[in-house]
Amino acid sequence: MAEALQPPPTNVILAAVHAALEEDGAADDVTTSALVNPEQWARGTFVAKDDGVVAGLPVAAAAMTAIDPSVSFDTLVADGMRVSAGAELAEVEGPAAALLASERVSLNFLQRLSGIATLTRAYVDAVAGTSARILDTRKTTPGLRHLERYAVRAGGGSNHRFNLSTGVLVKDNHIAIARQAGLVDLEQVVGQARAGAPHTMRVEVEATSVEQVKDALAGGAEVVLLDNMTVEQVRAAVELIGGRAIVEASGGITLENVRSIAEAGVQLISVGRLTHSAPALDISLELDGV
Repeated sequence: MAEALQPPPTNVILAAVHAALEEDGAADDVTTSALVNPEQWARGTFVAKDDGVVAGLPVAAAAMTAIDPSVSFDTLVADGMRVSAGAELAEVEGPAAALLASERVSLNFLQRLSGIATLTRAYVDAVAGTSARILDTRKTTPGLRHLERYAVRAGGGSNHRFNLSTGVLVKDNHIAIARQAGLVDLEQVVGQARAGAPHTMRVEVEATSVEQVKDALAGGAEVVLLDNMTVEQVRAAVELIGGRAIVEASGGITLENVRSIAEAGVQLISVGRLTHSAPALDISLELDGV
């Protein structure tokens, strides 16, 4: 059974929402102040304009209710659900001024996170039936990593290490610097990483060639990341590794080639574009006075 989707921590959501509202000047909406009676009431509906996967409703709700807690926000679907263009996602009601001031921030979060979930689901669907899992990377919007990783999960994907403190990943620049310090080959670099890493953490090593794969294994790597390899190179590397390490593929992964990469035998496929290049899902908020 799939693990239930858990929303980001409340304090994380509120911190992101308050920063965005402050950035947008929501407490000093001069247009609304000039046009809207403070006593005026309104209701509205969030509507999907494209087919996609919804993510970010708890964040949108926090944004809509932050300025005035009398605002009500009622969801009509759940995060992680596929929706069609025209689907109503949530209803909101409250003081019109508060709804107008928070509209853009609420939509920004909902559109961005739903876009990530939608692209993630496309990758997950593309490898369905294989043993590969789709992962995100650290290529996230600064300050929004918690939320964007949540959106990846809403799309059916999995999360890679959260940050530099939660996983050992030896990459090309680590190797270059280590060699300047006197570690002459990758096997030694990996061995030192293994010796210095917490015993509870796996050591993952990036490899760009078959020779580097051999050296990574000799040094005791428990995960080998095949970076920017062709399908044929991935297949050869998987055969060489022969189950001695977990195999991850990354770099240049597209919807067109991801299934071939998965069928080559890797367990993990990390895709930076899930968070750095996902197009926003088109969603609108349609407001009416009450």
